[in-house]
Amino acid sequence: MFVMSPIGIVTATELAFTVMFAALLIWSLANYLRTSFMHLHRHEGAELWQDKFRSVSLRLGYIGNTCWAFLFFPVTRGSSILPLVGLTSESSIKYHIWLGHLSMVLFSLHTIGFIIFWAMTDDLVEMVEWSRTYVSNVAGEIAILIALAMWMTSFPRVRRKMFEVFFYTHHLYILYILFYAIHVGVTYICMIAPGIFLFLIDRHLTFLQSRHRARLLSARLLPCQTLELNFSKSPGLSYNPTSIVFINVPSVSKLQWHPFTVNSNCNMEADKLSVVIKTEGSWSSKLYQKLSSDLDHLEVSVEGPYGPSTSHFLRHEQLVMVSGGSGITPFISIIRELIYQSQLQQGNSHVPSILLICAFKNSTDLTMLDLMLPLSGSSAQISGLQLQIEAYVTRDKEEAPVDTQEHTIQTRWFKPNPSDSPISAVLGPNNWLCLGAIISASFLMFLVFLGIVTRYYIYPVENNGSEEVYHWTFKVLWFLFLTCAAISVCSSAVFLWCKRQNGTVESKQIVNVEGQTPTTSPGSWIYGRDQELESFPHQSLVQATKVHFGARPNLTKILLECKGEDVGVLVCGPRKMRHEVAKICPSGLANNLHFEAISFNW
Repeated sequence: MFVMSPIGIVTATELAFTVMFAALLIWSLANYLRTSFMHLHRHEGAELWQDKFRSVSLRLGYIGNTCWAFLFFPVTRGSSILPLVGLTSESSIKYHIWLGHLSMVLFSLHTIGFIIFWAMTDDLVEMVEWSRTYVSNVAGEIAILIALAMWMTSFPRVRRKMFEVFFYTHHLYILYILFYAIHVGVTYICMIAPGIFLFLIDRHLTFLQSRHRARLLSARLLPCQTLELNFSKSPGLSYNPTSIVFINVPSVSKLQWHPFTVNSNCNMEADKLSVVIKTEGSWSSKLYQKLSSDLDHLEVSVEGPYGPSTSHFLRHEQLVMVSGGSGITPFISIIRELIYQSQLQQGNSHVPSILLICAFKNSTDLTMLDLMLPLSGSSAQISGLQLQIEAYVTRDKEEAPVDTQEHTIQTRWFKPNPSDSPISAVLGPNNWLCLGAIISASFLMFLVFLGIVTRYYIYPVENNGSEEVYHWTFKVLWFLFLTCAAISVCSSAVFLWCKRQNGTVESKQIVNVEGQTPTTSPGSWIYGRDQELESFPHQSLVQATKVHFGARPNLTKILLECKGEDVGVLVCGPRKMRHEVAKICPSGLANNLHFEAISFNW
């Protein structure tokens, strides 16, 4: 629909839902204010306008709570809801960001408004009140301070330059939820409980999955400071192209988890899962250096994979994929899927033709094209695909001198470890059925626990003939404890049951057989044009590739020259590139272009 900084690319559907959500917030605020002004609570020593000012500040907090009701759905990676509307956790992260910014603005106004009211009425002592029977102001102040720390470190400039600060600060959400719940009480926590409930289930399941070390088979080190990790996976694990996994390497950092694109295909490689990592930060640089040394084993934990529920790109007649730098990695998984489909369909027209436009900074980055075929792949696999590759090297003005050592691919094979296991679905093949059982059982268990505690512990205290009221904070703590207990018990029970059911297959030891890896990379095609194509291990890719030195792609010209009736345009790369393509597709100059952005950088 439009591209606008800093919001980014907004589709017509997103704009429609944004307008509806804004209407919900405006209507809610107007309704809250109308009701409160009709029955305004007067405070001693305060004028009428001051009480109205306090009421507005309070209702802004109510609206912020409404934003919180939706805040956790986009970051629930294994969500059972997002796939229903065609979303993944990665593609919906921006909604979490939008809601986070909006809720923080509302909560900040809510806090500032109350401080101003207390100052006007000479009642600043309220700031240090921890009420036994009502809202705890101190808990709210602690919550907003934690939230401000999370908010300030989440802005792009801070997040990209000091990722560790953002990463560790954002984990303060646990304390934030605790003090926020104590501040607002059980009633308002129930309004946002569904999102938090599903998020906690997802977090606990991924925690259980991450306790197992993944079986790392090999690593391919490319001269462009990029590496491919090849893991063993359970044959029953199925995923779609553009999926991602979260990886933790304890020897690099015990706490940091980073998402990476899966470039393998579960149809072509039934027992392997591969990811691509570009060394662009301190964590990935340390990992590359570690793998460059002589290692016989590396401990790695994996969460996922997470991805789209369907391969929707297959519906197009032609695919134009625009990438910049490491943005080519999700397209590798798509190309591998299309290779499989072309072999399956045997020339059927339902397999779209491909135009891959990839821009790289240096000529060594061309070696990333080697990842289009798996480690054991052959050129015959790609020969049946209608593939055209236009590669642009922006910084090198001409062909660099031949350096065989510089353009050599290194492969590291790792010895098997009995404690490692293949990557498998967290709940096995019947993932959605088991997830539904966990959600239902944990919610019912929570209601039973809450009913028992309320009836036999809280109710007797509040109905013993005295005016005693059960402590506000303790009620909230009971609510949170019972929620976590029910989720922990049910999730762990179902997880262990699924592991036992699938244990026979996963416990089989995998023999580590070192394969022969071509030492010549497709990145060296540009240096060997005087040789016969048959001397290359990927001659079909050589024939399909054209390299442009010292130039950038003219995206407007390329896209408008696409003559197919249904052209899917996918882009993954720097923000500027995504925005440029997004402006071309709906410009009205061509009606056959259907745009989709793939972004892993927020």
